[in-house]
Amino acid sequence: MKISLIIEGNTEKAFIPKLREYLQTLLPGNMPVIHPVSQKGRIPSGDELDRLVDKLLRQGRNPADHVIALTDVYPDYADAADAKTKMRQSVKNQSRFHAHAAQFEFEAWLIPYWPRIQQLAKHNQTVPRGNPEIINHNTPPSRLLKEVFRRGGSRDDYVKVRDADRILKDQDLNEAIQQCPELKSLVNTILDICGGKTIP
Repeated sequence: MKISLIIEGNTEKAFIPKLREYLQTLLPGNMPVIHPVSQKGRIPSGDELDRLVDKLLRQGRNPADHVIALTDVYPDYADAADAKTKMRQSVKNQSRFHAHAAQFEFEAWLIPYWPRIQQLAKHNQTVPRGNPEIINHNTPPSRLLKEVFRRGGSRDDYVKVRDADRILKDQDLNEAIQQCPELKSLVNTILDICGGKTIP
């Protein structure tokens, strides 16, 4: 099974090894090949997204069996449901395409690892309360991370590519899955198409 995962850029790419590591525990002997397709920016929409998905499913010596698009909600969509609906509308009648969104952005999935963030930032700022995915457009998660790093003693700002990897290192992805419904939905899509047992 080959899954092409369309992502926005290198920040999300840092998440792929952690995702693979987690899936290997749930799909023994049936682990898919997850092929990241980085867009180096926003994921295309409309006909451009439709053409990209068609290309991934049909072209090359080893085309994808399924394509998943993972976009941030911030700043282009109202919420995850809006993002997923619009992507599905772009890719018409393709059952092997699966739309997913990080609400409101990928960094929401890092918030469950706040003790690690505090350690790296060298600051004891209190963890944001509630579901990490409800941190909204007014103060997106990436801005919260920038603030805690700026206030801390690390002498370094939050750098998406470098620090996403550092935050996730040696962490249990299940912590974020249990706190972030959109992340759980993404993982369950992969489990489902690979014949695995989904997470309740």
